[in-house]
Amino acid sequence: MCTSMGAIADIYADLDTDEVSEEEFREAVAEKVEQMGGLADEETAAMLLAHELNENEVNAVADIEPGMDEVKFLAKVMAIGDLRTFEREGDGEDEPDEGRVINVEAADETGSVRLAFWDQEAASIDEGELDVGDVLRVAGRPKDGYNGLEVSVNKAEPDDEATIDVEPGDGSSIDSLTMGQSDVDVRGVVLDTDSIRTFDRDDGSEGRVANLTIGDETGRVRVTLWDERADRAEEIDPGTAVEIVDGYVREREGSLELHVGDHGAVDEIDEEVAFEPQSQAIESIEIGETVDIAGVVRSADPKRTFDRDDGSEGQVRNVRIQDGTGDIRVALWGDKADKEIAPGDEILAADVEIDDGWQDDKEASAGWQSTVVVLDGAASTAGAGESAQQGGAQAASADGGSASAGLDDFGDGDTATAADESDADTADDGEDVEFTGTVVQTGDPVVLDNGEETMSVETTERVQLGQEVTARGTLRDDRLDAEDVF
Repeated sequence: MCTSMGAIADIYADLDTDEVSEEEFREAVAEKVEQMGGLADEETAAMLLAHELNENEVNAVADIEPGMDEVKFLAKVMAIGDLRTFEREGDGEDEPDEGRVINVEAADETGSVRLAFWDQEAASIDEGELDVGDVLRVAGRPKDGYNGLEVSVNKAEPDDEATIDVEPGDGSSIDSLTMGQSDVDVRGVVLDTDSIRTFDRDDGSEGRVANLTIGDETGRVRVTLWDERADRAEEIDPGTAVEIVDGYVREREGSLELHVGDHGAVDEIDEEVAFEPQSQAIESIEIGETVDIAGVVRSADPKRTFDRDDGSEGQVRNVRIQDGTGDIRVALWGDKADKEIAPGDEILAADVEIDDGWQDDKEASAGWQSTVVVLDGAASTAGAGESAQQGGAQAASADGGSASAGLDDFGDGDTATAADESDADTADDGEDVEFTGTVVQTGDPVVLDNGEETMSVETTERVQLGQEVTARGTLRDDRLDAEDVF
């Protein structure tokens, strides 16, 4: 008996949990033995219980995946959101009651996660019982939330002895942005600006969206600006240092983007922000790749216009750039063709597609996802196998189109195909829309009805049957991927 008691103590000591005391663990062991009708002794029962307690433990935030059963992990509080209230549906004749929720951004050395606390726990956090920098031992159910990975918290306790080597504010560089982050503040220099695009909402009003690209010493990121914030793309000149305030990170075409909505801002700041792009040697690039290249402009052709199949007019301009390993023609599509580029300029052409161009020569296509930056007085030639390290950005072009053919592929009167150029609201990337209606189905998806048509909406926001809401986001395959629901 003493041997068994000692074994139970050893098994409990090996548990990495504060959820049960040793006394509670021993009581559970006795219950397990009774449940198994004598088929297991106390030591075996203790080992089974230990496995049950540890089976949901994950080693790091990066190991958490949507759809898992309840998980347990350690994370440090990076930011605390505002308390929000909502009405729950009543049960039968019961009156609807008020629910409360507060979101907490948490992280460890491997990634970040949003924690959703409910009702009394949310109120306690709002009253100051949780501080930024606290380390929590969390148990909850993960899901794919509106802004990425989210864990609905069942239990969370401070762990004063645990150490996590991340600090609030560490996410302020571009290379540290991760999918699912919100309340993001990051500084950078504007590399690229875009013209404002409009779209029609279902209520007849007009929506607006624009993009700009910012960079810092760690990398660059595309910024999507919605509605009133879209004006900033035309108000800010390339080369201006800015701070993005209260942005949120989304994924598009396999790349991270930083979005700025009604609650965010793009503020000019009076300080220098270094931008150090890295480029691939021109001789090493292959057809089918999407790469960053940099070099000196050897020649710049005049801009040329052409008719698209839909009757609209497109434009393209070719320039040839050279680094220390070779040279390549770069086709600048759409607004990029208006960029003031002349022989002798040093430029960075980022995220360009390498195509089979004129006379089987490789050609780089700078489309809507590309960034073209004129560099300010920095050495931009790269030797074989080297990366060019340039200085601050002086200017950048606006987003244009995407194509695989160069100017010389078009004869007089030829027309470009749909592959030649595509704006952000084309079929491939979805259409930016806003839909207002009454909730006629909750769950996944939410279904809205405006009296004339219904819309399936992908969102993790809590809504109620009969509630009138507006969903704003991207429409793909007759389903609205909502970025805002209000």
